[in-house]
Amino acid sequence: MSLTELKPLPVEEAAPVAGRGPLALAWRRLRRDPAAVASATVIAVLVAVALAAPLIAALTGHGPADQYRDTGLTPDGLPVPPSGRFWLGTDNLGRDVLVRVVYGTRISLLVGVAATVLAVAAGLVAGLVSGYFGGAVDTALARFMDVVLSFPFLLFAIALVSIAGPSLSVSVAVIAFFSWAAVGRIVRGQTLSIREREYIEAARSLGASDLRIMAVDVLPNLIAPVIVYGTLLIPVAIVFEATLSFLGLGVLPPTPSWGNMLADSLQYYQVAWWFALFPGLALLVTTLAFNLLGDAVRDALAPGSGRG
Repeated sequence: MSLTELKPLPVEEAAPVAGRGPLALAWRRLRRDPAAVASATVIAVLVAVALAAPLIAALTGHGPADQYRDTGLTPDGLPVPPSGRFWLGTDNLGRDVLVRVVYGTRISLLVGVAATVLAVAAGLVAGLVSGYFGGAVDTALARFMDVVLSFPFLLFAIALVSIAGPSLSVSVAVIAFFSWAAVGRIVRGQTLSIREREYIEAARSLGASDLRIMAVDVLPNLIAPVIVYGTLLIPVAIVFEATLSFLGLGVLPPTPSWGNMLADSLQYYQVAWWFALFPGLALLVTTLAFNLLGDAVRDALAPGSGRG
């Protein structure tokens, strides 16, 4: 056979390589991170428990404010330990600790998420406007953020509660007010860097309005840091709510909160360890799970800034 009779082998066309965006790559890293998976699982369980609080109360037959002074207290008037009837024991008024911890989960998650959403929204707008326009606008907003960050949290909370009275909405408002400025400073710093880039100048030269540039060109570049800080802000808000409730400045009794449960247990921790242990453990696990998830999200979105 001559060389001219040889036929070239068919060449198979290579399949096109699908590109992956930053969010897709971050999601892939999160799925492969054991800490992220574990913390997300714990948070999902907490959300399920919070949503199923009425069902759990119905299964136990105990309401969050029901007092069982005959069966829930000892003859000396002390809380009873965990048993078949009260799985996590009772408190100083003979109420089921399990049911109250479960309903406290609803309060903590609601306040944490609501306050974070408000703080992130306010901080995002203020930081974006301050960093983009600069000048007198930046100076005024930046100094206002400094004032908010320097104001004593508990002093302001006590002053506001003394006027408006303790309630869930007041707790959310106080926590959001003291959290938005930190978000605003982060967004402002990022915006100051982004507004000097070439594509922003190109958009201005093409006649794009400031509102369009902020919404289309600047805002998408702020999503990653805002998501990271928002995730880390939720446990801070939960701890703030527990602190306010512990001091009697949060939700009103008999509404259960981990903070007011811990406050009620101060006089009984030596004789009723379960009274303080379970709400404290719930607070610890929740804040730890959100912090681990926030760290994992940060590492996924910016691999070079991780734990190494």
